Amino acid sequence: MIYEAIQIISQQLDSYLTAAGLSNLVTLENIALFETSSENTEKLTNKVVLTLLNLEEETTLKNLPNYKVIDKTSTEYRNPPVHLNLFLLISGNCNTYTNSLRSISKTIEFFQGKKVFTSDNTSYEPKEDFDILEHFKLITELYTPTFEELNFVWGTLGGRQLPSVIYKIQLVEIDRKELIGTAKVITEITDVVKHQ
Repeated sequence: MIYEAIQIISQQLDSYLTAAGLSNLVTLENIALFETSSENTEKLTNKVVLTLLNLEEETTLKNLPNYKVIDKTSTEYRNPPVHLNLFLLISGNCNTYTNSLRSISKTIEFFQGKKVFTSDNTSYEPKEDFDILEHFKLITELYTPTFEELNFVWGTLGGRQLPSVIYKIQLVEIDRKELIGTAKVITEITDVVKHQ
């Protein structure tokens, strides 16, 4: 679901930038690989690069019930899904600095206009290795790190800083849907006390 969520956002952003006259720019890659080989440099040159920086578990949804009552007669037990927040770095690595700034500006404009991506308001083209998502809801929020945090981020990614923006994508759900066990529903409690 992590790859699918970022790929959906990547396709939506690419369509928006293409309509704004910045065609075929968006790629889902690790910006840290930029100067590691001539192949990677070529692949990431003149692109808006989406890189996953970090994952964070959404702790407010950690204590969901692990059971579901089926037809009022049986109960299914499953582990609750894991809800994640993704931190996505979007870097402008265009042929000129002004185009990089323009692409980042248009990226912010795109997310300002569409903060919530759902299965109802978002169409996407599935890739070969793409799991089809029947239902999803991704909420994007601009994340502003301090100068020190930003320095750590770019230091980790190789030291070469590019015009960029970070977005927090909320509630990516990962669920294996594995059944742990079943039981009958408790329908009656008796109040018989046994004395010894």
